[in-house]
Amino acid sequence: MYHRSLYEIVIDCGKAIRKLTAEMQDEGELFASALTLRAVEAQLLIMAHTLGNVTPVLHQKLAQVDWLGWSALHEKLRHGIQPRREEIWYAVNGLVPQTLDLLTELRRKQPVWFGIEY
Repeated sequence: MYHRSLYEIVIDCGKAIRKLTAEMQDEGELFASALTLRAVEAQLLIMAHTLGNVTPVLHQKLAQVDWLGWSALHEKLRHGIQPRREEIWYAVNGLVPQTLDLLTELRRKQPVWFGIEY
């Protein structure tokens, strides 16, 4: 049985979010589309949950990630707390691109840290 790695889950979710929001001109457009917003929030919840389970070593090596931002987003999404518009928009435009870039760079430099047993 194949298990997707933390890296693959986060990257796949990030790509899905980028695809869902690629044509959007502004924040209002995302929040005007209930279906797209739900899809984006679902992907963000998976990302936030997955990132909440990184190993201490990866957490330390990814010190530039806004861990507090991901944690706040995770709590709001997991518990259905409103309002969360600001957190969603920040995640789409800040957290997701930053985290994807940092993960990709770290994986390129240190692939062993992304092994299942690490």
